[in-house]
Amino acid sequence: MSRLLHRDGAPPVPASELFVTSADGSRIHVELYGPEDAPAVVLAHGWTCNTHFWAAQIRDLAADHRVIAYDQRGHGLTPEPGPGGYSVDALADDLEAVLAATLARGQKAVLAGHSMGGMTLMAAARRPGLREHAAAVLLCSTGSGRLTAEATVVPLRPSGFRTRLTTAILGAKAPLGPVNPVSKRILKYATMGAGSAPERVDVCARIVHTCPRRARVEWGQVLAGLDVTAEVRELRVPTAVIAGTDDRLTPPVHARAIAAALPVGLGLTELAGTGHMTPVEAPEAVTAKLRELTTRYVASPVAAMAENTAATSEKEDVA
Repeated sequence: MSRLLHRDGAPPVPASELFVTSADGSRIHVELYGPEDAPAVVLAHGWTCNTHFWAAQIRDLAADHRVIAYDQRGHGLTPEPGPGGYSVDALADDLEAVLAATLARGQKAVLAGHSMGGMTLMAAARRPGLREHAAAVLLCSTGSGRLTAEATVVPLRPSGFRTRLTTAILGAKAPLGPVNPVSKRILKYATMGAGSAPERVDVCARIVHTCPRRARVEWGQVLAGLDVTAEVRELRVPTAVIAGTDDRLTPPVHARAIAAALPVGLGLTELAGTGHMTPVEAPEAVTAKLRELTTRYVASPVAAMAENTAATSEKEDVA
């Protein structure tokens, strides 16, 4: 049986929940797990997902970590925003609001983002809230730009036509319909590795199909034009990158470019045969990396300070 689910199939039960108010007044749903005084981890999910996407990580880490997971605007229990509420800046605003509401002043945490969640962290790289609270960062299956140009969901050679077709798919208004064998095969092809276990495909399908159509469409259009490449170079905290070798939505070319541009990079882990949904497809690998980061940078903050100082000195020497 998949470790993603309890024996009864239910998602993890939070110790507490709250709504925090973002800069534009949007209310962001947040779940908290584990001991209040334990090392903290903040989880930002991707496009069309919700906090349940992190179920495997939450179940493992909550025993000895303070786990903070939130629903991106328009996803899960976070309401859809008003007009103009879909933007990369809004994602960064929401993250800052969550950090301010759930962490004490100056408290450090490991911040992890999958797909659009990773883009959220990159978009917030210059923000005071991230710089105050981030001890280290984990970017899972994400990209900083050229998402539709590099995606291989459409099985054609790279071309303007393939890019336009991919853009149309991201912004498609057609409903996803019910979860059934056909829709699960489509989802698996687009987002997961060929060897993904059926129960993990089912988990992803049930999460993705609950995303409201408007949020899916609006965010798909935002992602099609996203460019936070410059912000990657401003992410001045120790940052690890994870990617699946068979990711069609954000192929490893993105992860390699991000890893090469990071000021304090901790390297890239490429998971053979894994697709885009790394926290679900390879939960042990993602959880192990989170534990490694909290042990090294939250429990031992001196190490993080030393790496940041070394990176700053290196940049000054180059200049």
